[in-house]
Amino acid sequence: MLKKKKRLTSFQIILIGFICLILVGALILMLPISSQNGSFTPFNKALFTSTSAACVTGLIVYDTATYWSGFGQAIILTLIQIGGLGVVTMMISVVRLSGKKISFSQRSTMQSSISAPNVGGIINLTNFVIKGAAIIELTGAVAMMPVFIKDYGVKGIWMAVFHSVSAFCNAGFDVMGKPDNQFSSLTSYSANAYISIVIMLLIIIGGIGFLTWKDVVTHKFRIKRYRMQSKAVLITSAVLIVIPAIIFFFFDFKNLPVGERITGSLFQSVTTRTAGFNTLDLNSMTRIGKAIFIILMLIGGSPGSTAGGMKTSTVAVLFANLIATFRRKEDPECFGRRIGAGIVKTASTILLMYVSLCFVSAAVISTVENLPFGVCLFETASAVGTVGLTLGITPSLGVLSQVILIVLMYFGRVGGLTVIYAAISGSNKKLSKLPQENITVG
Repeated sequence: MLKKKKRLTSFQIILIGFICLILVGALILMLPISSQNGSFTPFNKALFTSTSAACVTGLIVYDTATYWSGFGQAIILTLIQIGGLGVVTMMISVVRLSGKKISFSQRSTMQSSISAPNVGGIINLTNFVIKGAAIIELTGAVAMMPVFIKDYGVKGIWMAVFHSVSAFCNAGFDVMGKPDNQFSSLTSYSANAYISIVIMLLIIIGGIGFLTWKDVVTHKFRIKRYRMQSKAVLITSAVLIVIPAIIFFFFDFKNLPVGERITGSLFQSVTTRTAGFNTLDLNSMTRIGKAIFIILMLIGGSPGSTAGGMKTSTVAVLFANLIATFRRKEDPECFGRRIGAGIVKTASTILLMYVSLCFVSAAVISTVENLPFGVCLFETASAVGTVGLTLGITPSLGVLSQVILIVLMYFGRVGGLTVIYAAISGSNKKLSKLPQENITVG
């Protein structure tokens, strides 16, 4: 009797797709043509860079501008673009261009890839995402070109394109470094409000999610017609930008002029949730500022976006559940809608997974590298939230610590539940239930 061929689930396809992308990227980055000095790059360093780019994180072991050649930078940018929009989305786009039909299973995989609510209309939504991304990235590049061309000449064109794609995809990679000022990110433009605003807008647009774009484009300012998720995403994102910016303004960067301090506080608040650029020295921040950074990095962007992390919708659900508990309501509510118990359970699971991974990994790295736990916690939160901000320890970490960060970046990009669902394929539903017994909590 022939055994029925087992098909890969959508979650398994997404995981394998990212692994293949990372490995191909690492092998290309190892080649002498990818480095400026023409030498082979060690596999572990190339793998770390490829993972960081494909998972749109931004943590680096080599300064992007001074180590990688133009070819190497182009490979990194390609990995960022594919990783930001999603491996499956890009693959299906190529299939469509070849004239082939998209099967139902492929549509189902696309639905999982971009967190769409249903399979119906998935092709139109994917087209909307690809076209929208191209228009936004091109607009961002054109907006920054005058400044970069003025400062760097013709090279400014490439710099504008690179930073536009990197910002929109929430990657945090930059090509600003110089031999005497490596790993500088956007600190040389800390006083340039124009560049800061353009980068912030690209980060925000890329991080709010494709479904939220669709609602905004379709319904414009008729907010009542938005999906509940879009409303929750927009309000949560606004709160997570404004409140931290106010705290940064009053507790950090006190030595800056008021105008630069306002822009800097806003920029750090925006970039911390998965983008990874920085315009100011993070080591000079207070402990309160760094603690807020860790929280924001773990939260990340929104579902179905170019960003990683636990997602703003997860925080919104947990907060709604908190309010429901205080009011002694059976179910949490949001914008006149009831949130199901299954969603609350999923949100709680995601929170526990991310916090546990972050703390355990930080403890291991702290022990292995003999570094302060707080510094390592900042690094692991940055990795699992696919942010890319660092206090400067990444390049000096050993192989084991870098492998831990690679796993965290991968986990943070594909999503914790995707990993679990891919590992536990098949249905385990049971019609029977065990006897219920209460347990005291709190």
